[in-house]
Amino acid sequence: MNATRTTTVTCPNCGRGNRIPVAAEGRPTCGHCKQPLPWIVDAGDGDFAEIADNATQPVVVDLWATWCGPCRMVSPALEQVARDLAGRIKLVKVDVDENPLLSRRFEVQAVPTLLVLDRGETVARQAGAAPAPVIRSWVEQATAGRQTTAGG
Repeated sequence: MNATRTTTVTCPNCGRGNRIPVAAEGRPTCGHCKQPLPWIVDAGDGDFAEIADNATQPVVVDLWATWCGPCRMVSPALEQVARDLAGRIKLVKVDVDENPLLSRRFEVQAVPTLLVLDRGETVARQAGAAPAPVIRSWVEQATAGRQTTAGG
């Protein structure tokens, strides 16, 4: 169980650093200004179920590789979308070379591959890099009607 593993996120509203768990129920908020925080975490074969499958909000999964140029280009766009949709999604990044079980599970044929999961089920999938506005629109369309209020 990785419930005690944390990541540090800077609040886009007030600029304060916040330590948030990589796996938890609900949605993280800034300890200072109480605004929703972007939830961006890394996951792998050993902790993906706890971090992503069990999440109570939609999860955007970035299946990427260190050697992939388009992956490096799309990463800032995904982080922007996570900031824009703070409190509505969780961004989970998975290095496919280090996590072969997840690569097989999601049948990754090309990187980057982006998924939207709703309680562990794939509800949208796209391969290739795209600019932040295109990704945001795709995520919003995929999560429309799937928002949950569980835990927050």
